[in-house]
Amino acid sequence: MKALIVDDEARVRKAVRLLVDWDGHQIGEIMEAGSGNEAIELIREHKPGLVIMDMMMESGSGIELMTWVNEFAGNTKFIVVSGHNDFDFVRETVRHGGIDYILKPIEPEAINTAVGKAVAAWRSEAEERSQRQRQSIRLNEIKPIYGERLLSALIDDPVTAEATLRRLVAEGVIPGSAGAARLLLVQTDAGNNPLLRRFGGDSELLYYAIVNICNEFLQPQGKGTAFRYWGGPPEIAILLWDVQESVTELIGKINQGLFHTLQLRMHFGISPAGSLPGRLASQRIEAAEALLRRNLLRHEDYSHFSVSSGEYRQDVVAAGARPIFADVQEDWKMAVVSGNMDALSAAAQHWTEEFSRSGVITPEMLGSWKADALLFRSRLVREALGSQAESALAELELADRDNPAPYATGYSFSLFAWRDWSFSLMLSLSRVLSAGQVKERNPLTEIVKYIDQNYQSDLSLQEVAGKFYVSREYISRKFKQEYGINFTDYIGSVRIEKAKLLLQNHNLKLSQISEMVGFHDVKYFSKVFKKQTGVTPKDYRIQATL
Repeated sequence: MKALIVDDEARVRKAVRLLVDWDGHQIGEIMEAGSGNEAIELIREHKPGLVIMDMMMESGSGIELMTWVNEFAGNTKFIVVSGHNDFDFVRETVRHGGIDYILKPIEPEAINTAVGKAVAAWRSEAEERSQRQRQSIRLNEIKPIYGERLLSALIDDPVTAEATLRRLVAEGVIPGSAGAARLLLVQTDAGNNPLLRRFGGDSELLYYAIVNICNEFLQPQGKGTAFRYWGGPPEIAILLWDVQESVTELIGKINQGLFHTLQLRMHFGISPAGSLPGRLASQRIEAAEALLRRNLLRHEDYSHFSVSSGEYRQDVVAAGARPIFADVQEDWKMAVVSGNMDALSAAAQHWTEEFSRSGVITPEMLGSWKADALLFRSRLVREALGSQAESALAELELADRDNPAPYATGYSFSLFAWRDWSFSLMLSLSRVLSAGQVKERNPLTEIVKYIDQNYQSDLSLQEVAGKFYVSREYISRKFKQEYGINFTDYIGSVRIEKAKLLLQNHNLKLSQISEMVGFHDVKYFSKVFKKQTGVTPKDYRIQATL
């Protein structure tokens, strides 16, 4: 706290300095003025909490100083020290809010009592002011949230919507003449870490900034209002009651403001105009769907109209059949099983080419493809690793944190980012499967068992390799090492051994036996049989019955 001593006599100012226990009253700075006019300048600059002043001075009287303090420095407390026991002076001191009127010569007890009362009054009022200021700050913080809650309820609660609208009209948020409105949703991007870091990681502060920028182009012209929508995931909504306004032009202006401040432009989902408030719930759904169905390959488009709007882009409507994940699933499986880097890279590249071939990629499609890719991964792990599957999936899901999929509904879109993500996903899957297979089983033993159970089927090297998540080269090499023959000859030997057993049944014709062991041509069956046994099936049957 600061104090100012005002007297045209230096000895009186010195006496006051000596008599007051400044430290006891916690007054840290004491200033002096020789006149009322000088005091006014010091009060303007330093704003002392206490003024101890004389009533009679040559330049600027005490009454003039009291009048000025009362009018322009009302928080300052003052004490009058005077050599005149004049009732009018006392009355003026009281009228202007003075704490005390002390006669000269000054008694230490009297001046310290008066200073104590003045300091206590000043601190009490300062605390009240601080409390009122804190309350005001809280109210200012609550008021926007209160308004946003009302506007959100206008969308979400059809039962109270009419009453909420009347309340918003009464409070001047929405004009009473607004009978219809459009609802716009502003695309927010939870994955835009560089932008979020500029706001200290505080997403609410970021949303607040976006809302304020939008409202600079809406509220002064009475076009509408932007607000934080509280009815679901983080969204910023715009209620636009000036339905005659060109929405595309307005969004262009808002995006200029966003780019100037945040160095990015945002996407807007736009509903058709509808009655207020009856259509707002369905308008929000339509605006959200417009954002989900925007064509990410058209980077320059920021205004996205709903399907029910006559302004919906025809290239999106007329686009041909969308590619599905099943189109590349076999490529992915073979690449993962092989573990070959080139094969994995080619599969990822093929995926992005298939995806962009139709000329339309939407956030909705990306979300579906991502879900399908993760489901593919889960099924492959469960098929391949059995009891180890759950721990392997947990390991992969943990790795997803370091390599998250690009944000499907972000401010910007990169096909290359999705290609890199798919490559990384397949690579980590391939490594987990490879490690798990080594621990879990001997692949050749299971392949032999599988052949023994399915020898009647048309078994190919590629099919079996895919089934057991190993390469064709691995199977060929292992059969040569273990049995001295190749994969095809091994299957043939199994079939001939089964045929030998069936030939002992004279009720079965050769054509039936041939079909039963996987040969669809009886002549070819006989040729293979003779090659492996040295006799024809007919001669073998005769010999077996002797």
